[in-house]
Amino acid sequence: MEKQRLFNILIGLLVLFNAGGLAHAQEPKKILSIEAYDMLNTVPNTYLIDVRTRGEYQFVGHPQRAYLFPYMFMTSNFASKDEISEYQFNQKNKTFIEEISKVFKKTDNLLVLSREGKRSALAAKELLDEGFKNIFDVEDGFEGAEFPTFEDSNKHKFYRQLGKSNNIYGYLHRNHYGWKWWGLPWTYEIDAKYIYPPDLQTTKE
Repeated sequence: MEKQRLFNILIGLLVLFNAGGLAHAQEPKKILSIEAYDMLNTVPNTYLIDVRTRGEYQFVGHPQRAYLFPYMFMTSNFASKDEISEYQFNQKNKTFIEEISKVFKKTDNLLVLSREGKRSALAAKELLDEGFKNIFDVEDGFEGAEFPTFEDSNKHKFYRQLGKSNNIYGYLHRNHYGWKWWGLPWTYEIDAKYIYPPDLQTTKE
């Protein structure tokens, strides 16, 4: 009886260990825009997925050959927080995974890109959780984070204060990181081949 109990404990520990390993392995691979562009040009079955809103894709521009699959939709909700006022893109696209699954295979290399890396991280994790095997989070995004940006919260706060108090050129602008900053090819022109598939469905009048 005691042996059986010890055996069950051992099996339980092995299951927990393996589950932890799987959870760790399920983190998206983080790459920079320049790496994503290189993969697009050199690795077969590699595709760039732009998860920004339709408005960003059209009016801010988008990388050439980027497929539009919005992760969040822009809404008419207006909010202010920390001296920043903006319209919100807080409506989750409920068919995000479903629509991507219609176009791409679970084994394709999918490079996921957003404005600055926040939405792409969420979308990339969700794709992995849904069984896609080769997911890459383009962490610097299309425009990049607001300048300056540091992972260390104290350093981030300190240099943000310096930038603001000294009226530094480019302070809180998105021109120091990302796809555009690298000078990679992008465009305003929209090719129907890359547009969000549901948007191509015509309605009868």
